[in-house]
Amino acid sequence: MRVDGGLAEGFDPGGGGGGGSGRGDLTAAWQRVKRRLRAELGEDVFASWFARLELQEVSGGVARLTVPTRFLKSWIESHYLDRVLATFRSEAEGVEGIEVGVRGPMAQARPAVVGAVPAPPKAAIPVRQAATAPAAIDMTEADKAGRGGEAGDLSGAPLDARLTFQSFVVGRSNALAHAAAERVAAHDGGGPVYNPLYFHAGVGLGKTHLLHAVGHAAKEAGRRVIYLTADRFMYGFVNALKTQNALAFKERLRAIDVLILDDVQFIQGRSIQAEFGHTLNALIDAGRQVVAAADRPPTELESLDERVRSRLAGGLVVEIGTLDETLRATILQSRLEAVRATHPGFEVGPAVAEYVAKAITANGRDLEGAVNRLLAHATLTGAPVTLETAETAIRDLVKNREPKRVKIEDIQKLVASRYNVSRSDILSERRTAAVVKPRQIAMYLSKVLTLRSLPEIGRRFGGRDHTTVLHAVRKIEKAIGEDTALCDEVELLKRMLQD
Repeated sequence: MRVDGGLAEGFDPGGGGGGGSGRGDLTAAWQRVKRRLRAELGEDVFASWFARLELQEVSGGVARLTVPTRFLKSWIESHYLDRVLATFRSEAEGVEGIEVGVRGPMAQARPAVVGAVPAPPKAAIPVRQAATAPAAIDMTEADKAGRGGEAGDLSGAPLDARLTFQSFVVGRSNALAHAAAERVAAHDGGGPVYNPLYFHAGVGLGKTHLLHAVGHAAKEAGRRVIYLTADRFMYGFVNALKTQNALAFKERLRAIDVLILDDVQFIQGRSIQAEFGHTLNALIDAGRQVVAAADRPPTELESLDERVRSRLAGGLVVEIGTLDETLRATILQSRLEAVRATHPGFEVGPAVAEYVAKAITANGRDLEGAVNRLLAHATLTGAPVTLETAETAIRDLVKNREPKRVKIEDIQKLVASRYNVSRSDILSERRTAAVVKPRQIAMYLSKVLTLRSLPEIGRRFGGRDHTTVLHAVRKIEKAIGEDTALCDEVELLKRMLQD
């Protein structure tokens, strides 16, 4: 079958052929599929349902995809499977069916297939091995036995044994978050000290590490702990409704001592949000500890119910900042030492370590990725790690590093300052020329520099309608095309916000 944008000649989706190039071509096709889904469905939908969708293999014309939870599997199969198949077919010649499975400890029976019935499978092309789940669990066997074995969907996601307070590297950007997490984990009487404790940060800055560390320390102190990702919470609630066990689900969830919830920004659905709000209220009012994390502060979680946002913001909200060079160097050294414990011959000189710490600025995960690349070079080639080989090994991490996340509030403040008006003026109903122009520029910058939708931007500008935002964006776009001075002015504001 001839498909536009298909894979290079020699790609064999069933495996076996292709002269060894099938794996790379398949990976490239999958990346194109994800880019198209992101563009067609929007950033919010993609982040909620597809960010953790991974391609495991293609065998016999069937692409096997995996997700971390049964809830995500069920939702994608119910709402998006045909779209994923159609997109994959247009990018990869020979793919005629899609399977979605669950990776890790929650994996279940063989998933249903959508698309044409495949031919008998050939040798598969492996893309990524499913990670082995950590052995730690979040409710003890005694807890489950005491509930008649009903813990079921409330066994929570496993705690990673590596993510403890001892392995967390403290620096200026995360010292407050670390101190608050330790205080909450060690507190054992007189009610919670900060409730809820809420962390927010970009990708790879340590918020999930702190959540796991709190879970480990609280469990060691004998407290009943459950760690849930947002999709795990949603799956548990939906499954309880389907099996008519909603009351038992609520009672078991509210009987714990510490609830740890990750990726709050992904909680979707009116009834699920309502139950999440009721759970928060019940736990906090009963003196039980809640620790949560998301990629933005509670006030910016526009998809969440206002009462839930207010409850999350009512405790201690701590932002984990970006990693400065000193902290990056310390994290890098800790990763290198950990690798040397299992690979004694692996050596990275001071000049190479300094280069990596300066070049990779986005997050700690990229630093770990850099160490893995350097280790692969040393073990596969047998050659020492030099500055030249390090530059080649981490080139993609440097080129694709994450840009600064611009906030609408920062845009409003900067524009107000540049035009000698107050932020409250920009949010107000005033229609004078001195206020309208900076307001429209701020709306335009919010559209081009953030991932927020027009309705979300309108709400952040005094509750305006999305058509008002669209009018402002179009007006500024036209003006900067005709006015060179204004164009330079807007570009300067962009650089100031992104630097």
